[in-house]
Amino acid sequence: MPLHPRIADFLADLPAPPDGPLDPQIMRAVEESQVPAPADRLPLHRVEDTVATTPVGDVPVRIYTPVETDSYGLLVYFHGGAFFLGSLDTHDHVARNLAKATGLKVISVGYRRAPEAAFPAGLDDCLAVVRWAADHGDTLGWDGTTLALAGDSSGGTFVAAVAALAHDEGFDRITHQILYYPSLDLDFDTERYPSLRDNAEGYGVETAGLKGFNSFYLDSGADPADPRVSPIKRDDLTGLPPALIVTAEYDPMRDEGELYGARLTEAGIPATVRRYAGANHGFVQNFSWIPEFAGVFEETAQFLRGDLPTRQEQ
Repeated sequence: MPLHPRIADFLADLPAPPDGPLDPQIMRAVEESQVPAPADRLPLHRVEDTVATTPVGDVPVRIYTPVETDSYGLLVYFHGGAFFLGSLDTHDHVARNLAKATGLKVISVGYRRAPEAAFPAGLDDCLAVVRWAADHGDTLGWDGTTLALAGDSSGGTFVAAVAALAHDEGFDRITHQILYYPSLDLDFDTERYPSLRDNAEGYGVETAGLKGFNSFYLDSGADPADPRVSPIKRDDLTGLPPALIVTAEYDPMRDEGELYGARLTEAGIPATVRRYAGANHGFVQNFSWIPEFAGVFEETAQFLRGDLPTRQEQ
């Protein structure tokens, strides 16, 4: 189907990007200026900011408790933003919707970003908070069952990388991995995936801009050949947690996410790939209010419960 008309209208009204190099500080300020006031956000039982004290340092986290009950499963969420954008605030609504739909206590991670923090600082923070959550299960009210990871875009990159690193380190408590339109191959060679050519222009995130948007991360020492940076380059995917991979029809990075799902399946890992028709990169963050896309959070909940129907496209 064509790009959803509401997305198309939004993109048509976007101003042309400014000339010259990207300025992280200006771009972050623009993002933060669009965050709704706390009173206008989805209400939950409790939302609290705290710090996870970990071996790699203190990491800001925001904890979302959907309802009051004796115990909870946990979901650790990594926001997107090409490794230099995004924050606890810009993705607050995603974490709130995840908590409401799943009934899990969500821990959103304020990891260190490029270019100020060199690779692998952000990745280290994400892995450390997952371990912190398991170690502080009593304090968090964890029921000892679900410990899921979720992330969108570059946050999905971190989900795949953290799941693999945890497995390599013998940390086997992660139960699920959820990747929304992940960036899994930072090579950006346009010949690698048809979607890099088919969706190259006109859909918000453009193929020609991918290298520039990720340059802050790559220039900080992240090597695209390193599976911690490009998780699709990992040779052995056995032993990883079951995965839900959500892709968007009009996303240059669509095919790498879907290939990763196929490779997980080949490795014997249960992997469900959901391609949302008419959607573009970022739709979970930007357009989940559109009825055709709002079900992504309930589908996430179904995946975590183990009763997601085996459809491949929405």
